[in-house]
Parts: sequence; structure tokens; C-alpha cells
Amino acid sequence: MLRYLTAGESHGPALLGILEGMPAGVPVLPEHIDRELARRQGGYGRGGRMRIERDAVELLTGVRHGLTLGSPIALLIRNRDWENWREVMSPLPPADEAARARAGARALTRPRPGHGDLAGGLKYGHRDLRNVLERASARETAMRVAIGAVCQQFLAQFGIAVVAHVVSLGGVEADVAGLAPEEIAARAASSPVYCADPAASERMTEAIDRARREGDTLGGVFEVIAAPVPPGLGSHVAADRRLDARLAAALMSIPAIKGVEVGIGFRAAHLPGSQVHDEILPGLVRPTNRAGGVEAGISNGQPVVVRAAMKPIATLMKPLRSVDLATGEEAPAGVERSDVCAVPAASVVGQAAVAFVLADALLEKFGGDSLQETRRNFDAYLETLPWRPAPGGGKG
Repeated sequence: MLRYLTAGESHGPALLGILEGMPAGVPVLPEHIDRELARRQGGYGRGGRMRIERDAVELLTGVRHGLTLGSPIALLIRNRDWENWREVMSPLPPADEAARARAGARALTRPRPGHGDLAGGLKYGHRDLRNVLERASARETAMRVAIGAVCQQFLAQFGIAVVAHVVSLGGVEADVAGLAPEEIAARAASSPVYCADPAASERMTEAIDRARREGDTLGGVFEVIAAPVPPGLGSHVAADRRLDARLAAALMSIPAIKGVEVGIGFRAAHLPGSQVHDEILPGLVRPTNRAGGVEAGISNGQPVVVRAAMKPIATLMKPLRSVDLATGEEAPAGVERSDVCAVPAASVVGQAAVAFVLADALLEKFGGDSLQETRRNFDAYLETLPWRPAPGGGKG
């Protein structure tokens, strides 16, 4: 029902996105999108690139007077750093040998372990690995955040809020037990690492400072909570319609994400069933939410709770060993301007990814060419339910 496509290189002129399938009549304001873009640029541990860019969206098509038209929505985010890379990243052939030499001086031939440099170069036959890193770069996720922000504005019309926060960074674990999603959001907003546990937040920033001094990088885990989510999104009848599979795929598509869990996830493998499954009490209420709001690939009315693990960034200021493809000799890996830690930023990207999947699943369930039609179908469905979806809650 809903699909998107992004285009653009990290140091190219702009990032482009097209979102297709959004019903007509959905309020979409660029200010909301820009707030999410600013959050993605923030977070303790970011590098010099974020001091250059001032991401702002331009809505090119599909929105008129603040409301969607039902036609494809085209979005654009300009790269301010393009001015510094105009000759190197030009789509036109170099004007002369001097220009060719200047562009060649910025070539990457020493692949970074953990990055897409080598695998992409081998796949596409590139000798200059910049042809890979420019698209493999997480810069592309700025457009995903913009698209997800449109989806969040759609979900808000149905009372569904999507919240993201950092629960682990550099080995420091946060304690957010018992906090409602709105309280988590408020606390995370005041944290430099988007963590709802103030004590853990302070230790996380200290860990980032240590890694910066040592020329190293750090990863971590973020959590996304969506509530209230109606039961019935997704389906058990086909593998590609399962909601948890779609959420996992969306999160795993974010650069540097290496693991995803729904609810208590991997911990469930170490516990007996009596401590894993959520009991059903009269009124169809659940005292726990260990399933993370999804059973058999279908939302069950509980908050949807997912977590994603991000590995440390592959660019190290003290580079690992690699091979220079130009000579075949051992050499230190290439060094590009990068972050020490981007887990807080990744949480914003994860929030956008979850918002897109839920918006898609909601439209799949309720249909509608206009917001009013989708809303009628949504309300009529809720009237058939014996209880209302849970407004908040964690993993249980």
C-alpha cells in the first residue's frame, strides 16, 4: 500500500525521496519533518559533518496547502557539503587532466573493515571505492527520517505515537523499567545521548569521550515503542505479511544495524515458557508485554516494542589493518570524516523505519484513498473490538 524510494550520494548535491500511497487529506508540515531531521543530526558523539549540514526538507510534490493530495510525495534535502565536493562528485567527466588528478587524489583504495567499501567494490567492479561509500554512507538515512516523519504525521491522525530512545551504549545499560512511553520520550529529549535514564546518560557520554581520546568508536542498542497500536496489523497467512518480519527488515536495512529483537527477543530463548508468554486476563488485558505487541506476525493490541543493535562505526581515527587495492600491499584502512558514536542518531532513523512499517500495515488493513475514508474504516473496526488497545507500556 505504501512504498518509498531514495536517491543521492553522501557528498552529492542533494538527497531525493518519493513516498507513494499516502492517502489524500493528511496534514503534513515541513516543520515537523525538520524537527526530526535536527534530532538525527544531534546526539553526543557526532562528527564534523553535522557542523556543516543544516538539514531541511523541501516538499516538491504531493502536498498542497499543508495537506497531501493522494499523489506521490517528492522530498528533497540539499547537501551543503556539496560545495566542497562539487568537482570530485560531479556527474560530468573531468574538464581536463588537472581536474581528473584532483578528483583522483580523493579516491579511496584502502577499504575499511566493517564498511561496504570492499564488498561493494568487488560486486560493482569499482577501483575507486568512493563510488561505493558515497551511497553506502548513513547520510542516506536523512531522507528515510524525512519520509518516516511524514508517516508519523499520518499515524498521529489515529492517535498512534512512535517513540525511540537509547537503552545501551558502549556497554552502559539504561534502566527505564516502569516508565510510560511519553515519560521516556520526555526524558530522552533532555539527554545528549537520547537516553531516558539520567545516570546512564552521563556514563554514556563519558564512554564516548574515552573512545574519542583513543581514536575508537562505540555502538549500542536503541528501542522503539509505538502505542496505542490496534490489533490486526500484519498477518500470519504469508511470510512477507508478518508484522514482526517487516519491522525486522526495516530496522536491519539501516546501516550498521546487526541485530533486531521484538519484545524480550533473545532473552526469551533462555527462559521457560511460563516466563515468556503474556497471560490473557478477563477483559482481554495483559499484565505483561513480553511479546512486544506482536503474536503470529499480527499486532495484538499491546504497544509494539522493538530493539535494534548497532555496531561501532567502521571508520576509526586509529585505523585497522587493510590492503591498498592500488598496490596489493598491506596498509592502514582509509579514514573518512566520521562519528565516534551515532547510536542516538540511529534511534531517530529506527523510529522513522517503524513509523513507515506501521503506516503501511495500517493502510493495508483499513485502506482508503483519503484520510477520511481510512478513518471511517479504522473507527468502525475499533467498534467491533471487545476492548481498546493499550496506550502504553514496555516489554514486561
